Amino acid sequence: MMNGSRILAIIPARGGSKGVPLKNIRNFAGKPLLAWSIEAAHRCKSIDRVILSSDHKEIMEVAVRYGCDVPFIRPQALANDQAASIDVALHALETLEEEYHCLIWLQPTSPLRTTEDIQAALELLIFEKNSSCTSVSQAPKPPEWMFRLNDDSTLRPVLDDPRSASNRQTLSPVYVLNGAIYACSIPWLIQGRKFVDSQTKAYIMDPKRSIDIDTELDFKLGELFIQERMK
Repeated sequence: MMNGSRILAIIPARGGSKGVPLKNIRNFAGKPLLAWSIEAAHRCKSIDRVILSSDHKEIMEVAVRYGCDVPFIRPQALANDQAASIDVALHALETLEEEYHCLIWLQPTSPLRTTEDIQAALELLIFEKNSSCTSVSQAPKPPEWMFRLNDDSTLRPVLDDPRSASNRQTLSPVYVLNGAIYACSIPWLIQGRKFVDSQTKAYIMDPKRSIDIDTELDFKLGELFIQERMK
């Protein structure tokens, strides 16, 4: 609990994965990928309960082994590639008997996110009286350097009117959602049915903690950063 608000953490981990099969329980630096998020959430004393939303028996067993509550099995209709995260979150809230004031959504593919990151995002949400907060990291390249390809392979700028991009130092930094943390008021979430809107507060994370594990290369790079942290 923080400042009188009861906080629920949801870790979503379905069984299907096109990039790396069952990646959520694959070994990552000595423990299942999923375990890193469970442990980081448990160390955050502001969180009242940490639960898993999954459709897969083996994933649920791993979660229980690391101390995560598994109060339900996610319906198959919410376990395919088309299922939206917001619908998975709302299903969890509708299924649970307990009432919470705030939700924090922690995807298991962000294992470098720390307990300190979680706590800081919650403080932005609750102490600054924001309706939502999400983690971002600085984009590695500015949009002024980005293009789409036309049918004939010629370049078309992503920006309709890009400014001169010859000197990167003159360009304003831009940020991307890194997927590590979504924190919000539950009434706000239910009403708007979204995690981010124009009033969402940004919590800036270092790119080294912002890796979203989706490919074999992500696994290798993420483990290098974990090993660097442990030195």
